[in-house]
Amino acid sequence: MAFANTTASSPAPVPPRAQEVLGLLRANHNVLISGPPGTGKSRLLAEVARGFRHQTGGPAYVHTARVAIPAVSGGPPPPWLPSPHRTEREVFPTALHSGAKPRDFLRGIVPAIALGDDTDGAGKGLRFEVTKGTLYRASEYALTDDGAALLIIDELNRGPAVAIFGPAIVGLESDKRLNDDGKPTYTTQHFEVLDDHGRNAPYALPRHLYVLAAMNQADTSVEAIDVAFLRRFTPYLLHPSEQVLLDYFGLASADLPTGQPASDAGVYALLVSAWRRVNERLSLGRGPEYQIGHGVLMLDERRPTGLPEASAFATRGWAKVRQHIDEVFFGDTRGVGDVLAAGRNNSPYAVVNTTFADQPVVSLTGPTHPTGDVLHTVLRAVATP
Repeated sequence: MAFANTTASSPAPVPPRAQEVLGLLRANHNVLISGPPGTGKSRLLAEVARGFRHQTGGPAYVHTARVAIPAVSGGPPPPWLPSPHRTEREVFPTALHSGAKPRDFLRGIVPAIALGDDTDGAGKGLRFEVTKGTLYRASEYALTDDGAALLIIDELNRGPAVAIFGPAIVGLESDKRLNDDGKPTYTTQHFEVLDDHGRNAPYALPRHLYVLAAMNQADTSVEAIDVAFLRRFTPYLLHPSEQVLLDYFGLASADLPTGQPASDAGVYALLVSAWRRVNERLSLGRGPEYQIGHGVLMLDERRPTGLPEASAFATRGWAKVRQHIDEVFFGDTRGVGDVLAAGRNNSPYAVVNTTFADQPVVSLTGPTHPTGDVLHTVLRAVATP
């Protein structure tokens, strides 16, 4: 994940949702975005990163103006901008994974190979150095006279988050930070990190450091995060949005059409109707956090037009929905069958009860990768109440 710091002639407006998150960061310093997959978490991270880099001072280049570079900037900073009077603003993106270590985030001693000559007296061969992890570099940037830093952590629960933050957890909350000038207050919480010489030294997080994280809390392949750790973040929850899909597909509603679809609109109405019903059943069977977001069906920048093209597009989208169903109900064949309307509404799926080694076995029969009219039949069966 990368957030390029590019210069544009006219900066893109910051979407309202990103403004909300930036406002929460300004007030609370730490925000956690969560929601089912496909609800736009990664996109929101990019929008917040762009909004955080909002330039608060200096003239702006306006290519449509009579004077391209006016002498005065475009007004006061917006009310949602964190550290609004600081102009050196930088974003530090990272993502957690199972191999992430505390040294990648704060500081740690690692071996390093010296390949240079002996002019500095260090010589060639193996030596050790103290790392500067992402959180540490962001903190040091925010400690400069005019610096403000936003640390973005995607996939927070893909790695051992609590271990990676380490002792920094105690100083993460707003009232445990240094003051605006980088000086400690009576509530500042110090913790130990390694200095450049590998010795423990007291350290505290700066006021102008902000932490934005994102995670899919219901992902079945990750472990839950410690509740005490999560309490240090202000939650921002994203939900699946049917209206976003209606706008994307150009539909007035997702009412279930009658008969086989005769146009791309009919295919898309079937697809959205089935997606909506799947989420209803996922909510009942596992919980609302296990739904699938609208983004899973928005595969391209624009939807294709024409019946064959729409059917091919729906095939791709439905494959992702089916993959999610199989993951959420892994090992629960009856659950998968119920979501797919097996045995009802003319569904091509059926739940079969048999035995193996004198033990009852449940299996699901039906098309694995439905296309064309078979897909339309599947979508209609799933979408029918």
